[in-house]
Amino acid sequence: MSNFIVKKVAVLGAGVMGAQIAAHCVNARVPVVLFDLPAKEGNKNGIVLRAIENLKKLSPAPLGDRDQAALIGVANYEDNLEELKDCDLIIEAIAERMDWKHDLYKKVAPYIAPNAIFASNTSGLSITALSDGFEAELKARFCGVHFFNPPRYMHLVELIPTAATRPEILDQLEGFLASTLGKGVVRAIDTPNFIANRVGIFGMLATIREAAKFGLSVDVVDDLTGARLGRAKSGTFRTADVVGLDTMGHVIKTMQDNLKDDPFFPVYETPELLGKLVAAGALGQKAGAGFYKKVGKDIQRFDAAKGDYVPGGGKADDLVGRILKEKDPAKRMKALHDSTNPQAQFLWAIFRDAFHYIAVHLESIADNARDVDFALRWGFGWNQGPFESWQAAGWQQVATWVKEDIDAGRALSDTPLPGWVFDDRTGVHTAEGSWSPAKKAYIPRSSLAVYGRQPFRAPVLGEGGSDATNGGTTVFEDDSVRAWHQGDDVLVLSLKTKMRVIGPGVIAGLSRALDEAEQNYKGLVLWNADAAQGGAFSAGADLQAMLPVFMSGGIKAIGPEVAKLQNVLMRMKYANVPVVAAVAGLALGGGCELALHATKRVAALESYMGLVEVGVGLVPAGGGLKEAALRAAADAKGNDLLQFLKNGFTNAATAQVSKSALEAKKMGYLAASDTIVFNPYELLHVAKVEARALFDAGYRAPAKALVPVTGRYGMATIGAQLVNMRDGGFISAHDYKLGMMIAEIVSGGDIEPGSLVSEQWLLDLERKAFMELLGNPKTQERIMGMMQTGKPVRN
Repeated sequence: MSNFIVKKVAVLGAGVMGAQIAAHCVNARVPVVLFDLPAKEGNKNGIVLRAIENLKKLSPAPLGDRDQAALIGVANYEDNLEELKDCDLIIEAIAERMDWKHDLYKKVAPYIAPNAIFASNTSGLSITALSDGFEAELKARFCGVHFFNPPRYMHLVELIPTAATRPEILDQLEGFLASTLGKGVVRAIDTPNFIANRVGIFGMLATIREAAKFGLSVDVVDDLTGARLGRAKSGTFRTADVVGLDTMGHVIKTMQDNLKDDPFFPVYETPELLGKLVAAGALGQKAGAGFYKKVGKDIQRFDAAKGDYVPGGGKADDLVGRILKEKDPAKRMKALHDSTNPQAQFLWAIFRDAFHYIAVHLESIADNARDVDFALRWGFGWNQGPFESWQAAGWQQVATWVKEDIDAGRALSDTPLPGWVFDDRTGVHTAEGSWSPAKKAYIPRSSLAVYGRQPFRAPVLGEGGSDATNGGTTVFEDDSVRAWHQGDDVLVLSLKTKMRVIGPGVIAGLSRALDEAEQNYKGLVLWNADAAQGGAFSAGADLQAMLPVFMSGGIKAIGPEVAKLQNVLMRMKYANVPVVAAVAGLALGGGCELALHATKRVAALESYMGLVEVGVGLVPAGGGLKEAALRAAADAKGNDLLQFLKNGFTNAATAQVSKSALEAKKMGYLAASDTIVFNPYELLHVAKVEARALFDAGYRAPAKALVPVTGRYGMATIGAQLVNMRDGGFISAHDYKLGMMIAEIVSGGDIEPGSLVSEQWLLDLERKAFMELLGNPKTQERIMGMMQTGKPVRN
């Protein structure tokens, strides 16, 4: 086996995609140099420098840490082509013009290293045609690598070979994309727009046609085709606005120019409304107007009949809403098919059109049905791929309905469904693999070594077998937690509560898991089954669970419950085996404190950590402020402690949440030695490796020690700043009270500066402040407001 390590990447083209691909390489600690044309005036790298500066302003942020923008190398095609010789991977990402790309390739080809991989980030041009004119040796190292926008957040990358691309090149690149950059890789056939855009844009065009047929406005369509269908909440038309109507128009044109023999070719016509909006410069979100336009605080929709924007907010009919809430997919699809309601008929029509299209085109665009489903899930934000939806709804029954519509002329094409659809099958996904019409077989998952790092790979409906919720061997389980193992020497604890909130059941489960791990395992890993699907690590304390305790015993009854949380977290910190927190998604309040008390943290890039208790009028009481004081003391190393304390105080007092794991390191919620993982499917594997390595290195629990604190000096200094903010109208009186309480805790209380205190002293301060605030009417207003609306109350 030989390692393929990408030591340096070059990105050609500093446009929207090129700059963001470079940014994501920096996120992953991969050295990268960004090229573009030399500027005509001023600094010759001015185009690239402006692109890098713009990265800092974009939202959502392409960079996990905006300060790292400076790590992107700058270059131009006139002066810096020699730099390409040091690059292991070169990604071209200029405008979608075949002639422009060919001109650039001629310029850079002599500088590409003999073993470097050369790839184009085209969204739909022929990879084979792009390689025309290459020498055979370079052609063998060329392929398509299609990132989706925005590259940091979209999981999908399509990998597209030509007939000349060496297989080992694809395997090496897939390993880099999957593990280092954290992507879900789908291999596509070299056809126009590949898989996701081919099927996704057809779906959008079909939706626009069917909407016009049934007389539905854009806002109603978006309500019907968004979250209610388990798809991106932006629906259809708002998604087009986000993508850019000009970009969508370009993808449609690629289909028009290259798919003239396609049986669905009439559908590829640019919708009249889309054409008018583009001609008027209404290109979507980036232009401030598209299918929607924001006017003040209101969102207006474009009304084709009036040729102008009108108030939006249209919703699905109640009847259709009830149908879509039906949990049985077969019953839900039958209700849509049988209903006479126009909105239900519309939904059946777009399902039928999608099923018809993917069945006809599967053989030509993908190796198997699984790749189509992953492409739509990862590239368009669908919870379920189209083949999965068909299979879940009853394969043969749905196929019969689609055939009836084709025969009756109601479908968008008269092309019949392929014969394999009606073979004696219940679907395309089975335990053997997923159906490939070309190979007339079920194709198993890729066996590349990189996937050995994913204990539970992305599931596909119909595959069967164990998944992240029930895999491995259960040691104990209840409604709150599941403790289990994979037949090895590391115990895993998974939270099962909604948003993984921490209540009595989780506290008891953690205590029991610590007992079990100390007795029988090398370590304990805290990891949740939905970590790779955007689930929370823990959204904090379970406020709802406190209500019965409060109702039966009043505020005083809460104190012992807070003490239980503090005690179990301290026990976790000083356990005799290492405890590793595998953090992904939200780690807020008590969830952040849970991670802070672990021996080590392994965090997915998309980890959002923070002590946010002030939002409900409380202060952290699970040791979060105590840990801030400890970390400040460790960092100060005898210097002015207050300067190191301000960061932890500010984070908690302003409820700041990290926008990435990289930012969480800067904020102090992750230590410099903590590990950041880019593919969330690898999180469990890495966490277990870390736990086992700590144990095998002779792990001993940290020694308990007293902590130096700033005392009344710190309280007074921070307090003076809070007074100025309160008197200046920047914070409310209650915010001031909360800030002073936080200042008191992180400073160690009203004691002499430099005093040494125990962790328990700081915990007692936390608990005392928490209990006092529970009885405060202003805090009670914030708690009730959050529980009723999910939004913080400012009072």
